[in-house]
Amino acid sequence: MSALCARGRSGFSGCSRVLCAQLSTPPHQEQQAGTECGTTPVNLSAPEKVDNRAQLWSRYHEMKKLVYDLLPPGVCNLLNPATICANNEISLGEIEIYGFDYDYTLAQYSDMLHKKIFTTARDILIQQYKYPEGIRNYDYIPDFAIRGLHYDIEKNLLMKVDAFHYIQLGTAYRGLKPVPDEEVLDLYGGTPHIPLIEMSDFYGKVTIGPTMKQFMDIFSLPEMTLISCVTDFFISNGIDFDPVHLYKDTTDAIRDVHVKGMMYDWIEKDMEHYILHGEEVFAVLNRLVKHNKKLFLITNSPFSFVDKGMKHMVGKKWRDLFDVIIVRADKPAFFTDRRKPFRRLDESGSLQWDKINSLEKGKIYKQGNLFDFLRLTGWRGSRVLYFGDHLYSDLADLMLRHGWRTGAIVPELENEIRIINTEQYMHSLTWQQAVTGLLEQMQTYQDAESKQVLMEWMKERQELRSVTKNLFNPQFGSIFRTYHNPTYFSRRLIRFSDIYMASISSLLNYDINFTFYPRRTPLQHEAPLWMDQLCTGCMKTPFLDEMVHIR
Repeated sequence: MSALCARGRSGFSGCSRVLCAQLSTPPHQEQQAGTECGTTPVNLSAPEKVDNRAQLWSRYHEMKKLVYDLLPPGVCNLLNPATICANNEISLGEIEIYGFDYDYTLAQYSDMLHKKIFTTARDILIQQYKYPEGIRNYDYIPDFAIRGLHYDIEKNLLMKVDAFHYIQLGTAYRGLKPVPDEEVLDLYGGTPHIPLIEMSDFYGKVTIGPTMKQFMDIFSLPEMTLISCVTDFFISNGIDFDPVHLYKDTTDAIRDVHVKGMMYDWIEKDMEHYILHGEEVFAVLNRLVKHNKKLFLITNSPFSFVDKGMKHMVGKKWRDLFDVIIVRADKPAFFTDRRKPFRRLDESGSLQWDKINSLEKGKIYKQGNLFDFLRLTGWRGSRVLYFGDHLYSDLADLMLRHGWRTGAIVPELENEIRIINTEQYMHSLTWQQAVTGLLEQMQTYQDAESKQVLMEWMKERQELRSVTKNLFNPQFGSIFRTYHNPTYFSRRLIRFSDIYMASISSLLNYDINFTFYPRRTPLQHEAPLWMDQLCTGCMKTPFLDEMVHIR
């Protein structure tokens, strides 16, 4: 509906008044309203039989014309894919210290890395875990899974869950095939709701026994795909298996790719193809330093890997830009465990034994913990802004326990905005909302013919919801929304980040002292204000009298 902003007040207000009137006055009240106004003579004879079916369809076609009149050609492309979105008001002018994660924050990687991780872990399963050779026939499917999905380990189900712990029906997969809604409901006791006790812990990890795992890391995309491919092979070939064993073996194989340094070797040998947007990283860091901002880096990656990557993106003197550099930090334990002290690395990367009483510019430190970091630097509270891609491991503790400001890097945002900007999405979503409004207003019609009409509208609404879902991903849809609710991922994104963006380079689009003001998102009881709020920034003058009853 935000596309309506582009019309401006002159082109929109008249339509909004008509649309408001159409939605707010049910058909059975129209003749009464005319009579009360004195425009129609009172008919004392027996009332004629009202054709409710014809009236409902008449209202439907009037609404369709109005909606499409409000969305003329060229109304799309309203959103900038490089925008920074604000969950909380934050002024960059008040930020003195900027902190960064490395992987998928400073260093963005191409999709070919996911294919390499998948292929290598698949071969580990075959060679080391003795899985069937036939699994080698499966290649990486880049558009199969999305980030933020939940995996029920015992039930062997990969699915999308909304902010209220409800499974989005139609998005539950066992292997590479969807599971019928009836079977999903049967598996969870007749409801699509997942009880809190069955969900993963605060960091999305499995804690006590087989339960629900949430995949929040961008690196988890090949892991989800591998689990699904192996499951598909076993089911297709009638091979009995324990999904708990499959999950553990697959995650162990994926872990080996990281722990044994294979991924680091691939990237170091071919940075031109694996690392994206390096020149933009230099521009961001250099700009912050020129404005006298303090910079620090906290990453779980090893120094040799980070050093080569930063030299590729920023230059040989990249360390001069940072006031503190910490590698192998072991996040999220870095933020909660006080026991691990900092250790200094020499120029060759060897550990030193001296006690750390200060964190010096240009030096490299390993492990440590946030509490010593705060004590040694004095960098506390809302003057610190830290960027990371993992909502749990990078951002949650910093915001909730320490009051830092946080920025989430969500690479998927760029593509999702491009899809939102398409005419197909805009028209589908707007008409879907209009049909929903019709269903809500006309549900008082309970005769048999009217119920049939409403059922047809319900079917069309479901088809429209599927269309908008499939534009993002045919299996799971958008990472930010189920059909209408925010996803579980979105809920965490809003909770743990002040701002979010597709890339750190988005900072270059804003003044160094820019203040981000989040739009006032209407609550359901504020529905009459909805259109005015969506158009904030496009039409500065509120006209609340014209917005009543708009959904």
